[in-house]
Amino acid sequence: MKIAIGGDHAGYQLKNYLKEILTKEGNEIEDFGPFTEESCDYPDIAHPLAISIVNGNNKFGIAICGSANGINMTLNKHASIRSAIAWNKELAELARMHNDANIIALPARYIDKETALECVKVFLETKFEGGRHQKRVNKINI
Repeated sequence: MKIAIGGDHAGYQLKNYLKEILTKEGNEIEDFGPFTEESCDYPDIAHPLAISIVNGNNKFGIAICGSANGINMTLNKHASIRSAIAWNKELAELARMHNDANIIALPARYIDKETALECVKVFLETKFEGGRHQKRVNKINI
C-alpha cells in the first residue's frame, strides 16, 4: 500500500517508528518530513502530504503533531481530504467505517507508540461501510 507520512517536530520520533514498521511490512511510504527534531511548521508538511493523496500518489496518510489538532485542521482544508484524529483503535476504526477518512492524525504527545501503531493498523485495514454513511460523506465538501 502507498502511504504518505509526515508531521512536525513533536511527531518526529513517532513518525520514524511507524515508518520503519510499515516499511518492513511491505508498504511503500512517502515521507514528507520532518527529517530532524528541529522546530518546524506543520502546514509546510501537511499541504504536500494532502496533495499527494488528492492527486492519487498515495492511498492513505498518517499525520502526526503534538496534539494532532493543528495538522488535522490544515489537512482538512483540502477538498476530498477527510482527516480524523484518533488516539485509540475505536476512533481509528470509526473514522474509516463511517467517515471514509483517508488520513489519520495522531497526537504524539498524548499517545504511546504501541497504541499509535495499533490505531494505524486498524485504520489501514478497515473498510468504509458506505450505505447510510455515504450520503453524509458526500455532504462534507462544499
